Amino acid sequence: MIQPSDPFDPPSSWSSRLWSGIEEIYPAILGHPFLTGLTDGDLDPAAFSYYVAQDAHYLRDYARALAIVGAKAATHEQTAMFARHAAGAVEVELSLHSRLLGELGLDATQLESAVISPTTRAYCSYLLATAYGGTFAEGLAAVLPCYWIYARVGAELAAAGSPDLRFQRWIDTYAGEEFALVVNEVLAVTDQVGAGLSETEATRAQAHFVTTSRYEWMFWDAAWRQERWPLS
Repeated sequence: MIQPSDPFDPPSSWSSRLWSGIEEIYPAILGHPFLTGLTDGDLDPAAFSYYVAQDAHYLRDYARALAIVGAKAATHEQTAMFARHAAGAVEVELSLHSRLLGELGLDATQLESAVISPTTRAYCSYLLATAYGGTFAEGLAAVLPCYWIYARVGAELAAAGSPDLRFQRWIDTYAGEEFALVVNEVLAVTDQVGAGLSETEATRAQAHFVTTSRYEWMFWDAAWRQERWPLS
C-alpha cells in the first residue's frame, strides 16, 4: 500500500480528507482480479480488449467533463490546466489505445461499433451531470478519482510488473513521471479549493469523490465480467 507520505497524498489537506473517505474502496480496487490479472499475466485478453474499448468511450466524456469543470474555475490558471488535461485525455485515446488496438487484433471500426456498457454509460452520465449541475468544487471532486486512483494503481502495479507486454504498456502509462506530474498538479488545485470551502460544501463534494471512486471499481469489474446490457 502506498504510504501517506508519498507525493500522491499530501498530509493535512483537503485531498487527504477526501482520500480518507475511500480507505475501504481503494484496497478493493487494488485487489480486483482485473488488476491482479494484469501483473500475473492471467487476465483474459478479451476482458482487456473490452476494457480498452470502454475506456475509449469513457475518455471522450471525461474530457468533456474536465472542460466543463475548467469553465467554472476561479482562475485563468485553473481553467487552462483543465483545458490541457481535457486535451491530454483525448491524446491518450489516440496514442495508447491505437497502439493497443493493433496488438489486440482490433481496429478502429470495431472500437466505434462497441456498445457502451451500462457501467460506462452510468459513470459518464454521473460525471457530466455533476460537472454541469454542481459547483466547481463538486465537479473537481467528481473527476479527481480518475486521476488519483489511476496514479496509485499504476505505481502499485509497476512495482510488480507484468509478463504481458500489452499489460505492461498500460501500466507504464499510468506509473510514469509525466502522469504523476499531471496528478500532482490537480491535487495542488484541490487543496487550494478545499481551503476555502465551508463544511457543508466540502461534505457535498466528498460525496461525489466517493461515488466516482466506486465507479472506478465498477468500471474494472464490468471489464472483467465483460458486462452486457440485459434484454438486448
